[in-house]
Amino acid sequence: MDFQPYISGYNRADSGPLSRFLPSLEEGVISAWLSDQTLTGNWLLDPFGFSPRLVLEAARSGYRVLVTANNPVTRFLLEIFANPPAQSEFTAALADLGAVKKGDERLAGHLQSLYLTSCEKCEQQIYAQAFLWRKAENVPYARIYECQHCGDSGERNITEEDIERVKKIAETDSLHRSRAFEKVVALNDDDRFYAEEAIQHYLPRPLYVLTTIVNRLDSLNLSTERKRALTALTLLACDAGNTIWAHPAERPRPKQLSTPSQFREHNVWMMLERGLSLWTETGSTVAVEAWPTKIPESGGILIYEGRLKDLANIVKKEIPISAVIGSVPRPNQAFWTLSALWAGWLWGKDAVEPYKVALRRRRYDWAWNATALHSAFNHLNDLLPNGTPFFALLPEPESAFLTSAFTAASASAFSLQSVAVRTEHDPVQVIWKNGQKQPTQNADLNNLRNAIQEYLSARGEPANYLLIHAAGLIALAEAHSLKQPEHEFDEALRKTHALFESALKDDNRFAHYSTGAGVDTGMWGLGLDAGLNTSESLSDRVEIAVVNYLQKNQNVIYLEIENELYPQFTGLLTPSKGLIYAVLNSYAEKEAGKWKLRAEDISSARREELNTVYTLIESIGKRLEYKTVRQDKFLQWEESGKPVRKFNVMASALINRALQTNDKDTILVVPGGRAALISYKQTRDPSLAVRLKNYRVVKFRLLRTISEVPILTRETFEEQIASDPVEQSKGQMMMF
Repeated sequence: MDFQPYISGYNRADSGPLSRFLPSLEEGVISAWLSDQTLTGNWLLDPFGFSPRLVLEAARSGYRVLVTANNPVTRFLLEIFANPPAQSEFTAALADLGAVKKGDERLAGHLQSLYLTSCEKCEQQIYAQAFLWRKAENVPYARIYECQHCGDSGERNITEEDIERVKKIAETDSLHRSRAFEKVVALNDDDRFYAEEAIQHYLPRPLYVLTTIVNRLDSLNLSTERKRALTALTLLACDAGNTIWAHPAERPRPKQLSTPSQFREHNVWMMLERGLSLWTETGSTVAVEAWPTKIPESGGILIYEGRLKDLANIVKKEIPISAVIGSVPRPNQAFWTLSALWAGWLWGKDAVEPYKVALRRRRYDWAWNATALHSAFNHLNDLLPNGTPFFALLPEPESAFLTSAFTAASASAFSLQSVAVRTEHDPVQVIWKNGQKQPTQNADLNNLRNAIQEYLSARGEPANYLLIHAAGLIALAEAHSLKQPEHEFDEALRKTHALFESALKDDNRFAHYSTGAGVDTGMWGLGLDAGLNTSESLSDRVEIAVVNYLQKNQNVIYLEIENELYPQFTGLLTPSKGLIYAVLNSYAEKEAGKWKLRAEDISSARREELNTVYTLIESIGKRLEYKTVRQDKFLQWEESGKPVRKFNVMASALINRALQTNDKDTILVVPGGRAALISYKQTRDPSLAVRLKNYRVVKFRLLRTISEVPILTRETFEEQIASDPVEQSKGQMMMF
């Protein structure tokens, strides 16, 4: 396999409208991949429509992107992101809504009054930012506020006044709940039960606020742009009002529509006001049209509101697809169910109809995911010329997700071209190409074991299970043995999982570093029976590469460092940001956003310091009545011609290399600035931590201190070097 470098981006989209449900992707990745391709045209296809910002970036790169979007919410997000109303339209839309009369009150004042509470300190009436609830209780237990009168803020106990307000609103709940149902499904609809069940995840107060706002949407006489702006703000309110906001935020990216044991009830009107800043769009607008309207050749987005299989014949005749791009969807029952509700509230029952299946389904397992992806891949194969590249991102990766996607693609004649993995916190980058179906083979246990061993040997250090699993899946995919034709996907996935269990648990070539029994816990490395690693550890190689680059290039931004490293460490060897930053923090300093070597780590300065340390060791040895023999960077104290103590004086933190060339009697002497990096390497490499327990690591500064001790004996020397542990620096990034 031709492993490609991981493409690094910037400005991860972890905030913004509905960001907790959308893929967390870095900007710049898809445009970087496209700039490196030689495509025969400028038509791209996103068969999933799962990431609006990914499509938008491709269109801004000068491509025409055909997107299938059967989720009305993601379609709306794509349209708004591509051509957002002006900020003034959002402000004016909210003002228009707030000015509507509700009896004798303005709507804004009426809805805000539902969240009135008393400041615990000054007793002034203020608006709570949120109320805190326990699941299955009828009243909240606390409120969160920030008092503009006295400055008191934070979480405070609930008051009787707050409880009475909650109970009063609940008295009319059935009426508003009924209206909410009828926006989504008809009274006699078979899916009414599912809609009712989904709406149970809205408390009476936020549901009243939402139904009140939604009922005003159609009655307001607004311009098209202002209506779009108000719809966008209301969509945020729809999400803010449900009960799946855990408190504290233990599930920042919920997948199941389930109420946590403790949750937050937001002030919905306040969330509307905060939404004004979330829709700010800094990039240029992009042409976006619905199929079959034409879009300009200079780039734009064409949305097909329907299923991929309905598009196959049309695309073959009219649109020559040069490449496929997309974020591969993983099951998200929470977002898909809520999308059906929101679509009904915002656009009516007709908008829900094609998407009602999302209301019915409660369980999405990985077999379901693989089956759905297989269907999509099959339709893709029907409409694409053979050899069309598919650049896919798999966000929030886990082993089951990779197995599902790889199995579905392989069963649909998509051959694996490249896989690049950084960490379990980053999307996996995959390149497939479609073609003819290949004969399948039975999975070979030895083939899987050999692939894992080869990967660990190349890495030179243990790896987490996601990387181990990816290495094995690649081997199984290349052998066309992920799924047999006679097996359903649930059986195929079970067999793959069992194969990994057998490969790892029943072979002494592999060592498991974990407190858990499951193979998917902890880390895996090569065991004693596999022999010593023939490759230098990945962490040591990355350290060398970063320092060499900084020696030649002063004042560089972090992204330049990544762009230099990733082509050297491709595929499953991609270094994490945590490792790169650990090296940078050890050797360099940051000024005005740029990194440069510290003065003491420039080669000439470091050589001078090493010579000083050699002299210190020799002088200490002389005081202890030892003879010092030096060979290159190694020093040895001798007594009566026999070695007593050895020293390896290092300028680096290449600790794995040092352990392979030194015995346990050798003291490793390092600059103080390397201690945190060595500690970081121990944290990411449990085998190193075990081996390093048998060695002593001493910092330069301790030797200086020892040399200044007036009375020094052999016993006090041993006590001193034993009191200098390698510590972890505070604030160190621990993203492996």
